[in-house]
Amino acid sequence: MRILKSSFAVVERRAEHAVKFFYSHLFWHNPDIRPLFPASSPDMERQRDRLFAALTHVISHLESDTLPGYLHDLGRDHRKFLVGPEHYAAVGASLLAALAETSGKAWTPPVEKAWAEAYQLIADAMTAGAAGSTDPPWWDAEVVRHLQYGEDIGVLTLLPHAPLPYVPGQYVSVSSERVPTTWRTYSLANAPRADHTVDLHVSRIEGGRLSTALVREVRPGEVLRLGAPGGHATLRRDDRPVTFIAAGTGWAPVRAMVEELAEHPPDHDVRLFVTARDAAHLYDRPLIDRYAAAFDWLAVTYITPAPGQHRTQATDRLGTALGNRGLWREQDVYLSGPAEFVEETSYLLEELGARPDRLFCDAVPASGSSPGRPVGFGEWFLNRPAPHWHNPSGRAPRPSP
Repeated sequence: MRILKSSFAVVERRAEHAVKFFYSHLFWHNPDIRPLFPASSPDMERQRDRLFAALTHVISHLESDTLPGYLHDLGRDHRKFLVGPEHYAAVGASLLAALAETSGKAWTPPVEKAWAEAYQLIADAMTAGAAGSTDPPWWDAEVVRHLQYGEDIGVLTLLPHAPLPYVPGQYVSVSSERVPTTWRTYSLANAPRADHTVDLHVSRIEGGRLSTALVREVRPGEVLRLGAPGGHATLRRDDRPVTFIAAGTGWAPVRAMVEELAEHPPDHDVRLFVTARDAAHLYDRPLIDRYAAAFDWLAVTYITPAPGQHRTQATDRLGTALGNRGLWREQDVYLSGPAEFVEETSYLLEELGARPDRLFCDAVPASGSSPGRPVGFGEWFLNRPAPHWHNPSGRAPRPSP
């Protein structure tokens, strides 16, 4: 374990070079693999980021009991990319070549042996995860309704051709023929329904080809692909008070969990904080208001900037609101929203006394760092650029017909 971590520390300093070398080596020696990957440069850059994120996760969790499950899920999920057992050997050869190139004199025979053995274990676990799954590689799902709020938020209702088994709070990866070979992750925004339809809430990212297509271009009748549901930020029914904190379309998984609570009402209070960069971006407020009126166990607080104030004031107002609430140590807290928002809010809640093991969110690469937390070169590489969690466009959404 120690030799891998010390070797990776060397590679991490040249992370961008390592990942670019890996893909160059892989495609040069295996040209038949290239069509499995995105064609556009921006999408391929995100693919490089995800590769290094996954490698970082594996190395940082070498001694964790959660690693085998992570690798099994990763192998299961990779079937949607049409990855077969034959591809693992090619990836392993290119990975070792990239590590050797990047490590320089630090690449010694013991280091090479340790990496080769580690990769074989990773490949075996992923292959077993793929082979052991009874789920299809993906679910085809027809778009049966498309609502657009302004230019940047879309709510899609999909009907999978076969029932999609999931738990409220989970997410799926989504792909469209409009942007081939590109997959992005979106939370499921409803508890399971009798008609098997599912909702996705999509916030358009500037320069994001798939999010733009989903919000502005996709129409009813089109078919999307959904990967296997994943995520562990699901509701714990342990009779503890619950607080939900959602920003933007991070409301989607919270909505699914609130629907679950509505079907099986809790014996404890539930606090809900819904944050947006302005009042116009509270796109689902009519439904939230109906929930608040119907359920005496649900208390809702909306957080937006004061009229005429900059949208970043919502962050400060949320911090004040959370600081005015007590009993954080007794709460189960569910966080959902842009990565930097989740990271900053988690840090604040721990300062207020919340237990780290009772803060639930699905980890995604953040776009920045929280105060007082170290940032290594690898994290900087993964998280460039570093925008604030608020949408920088400044446009307020208006419901479209």
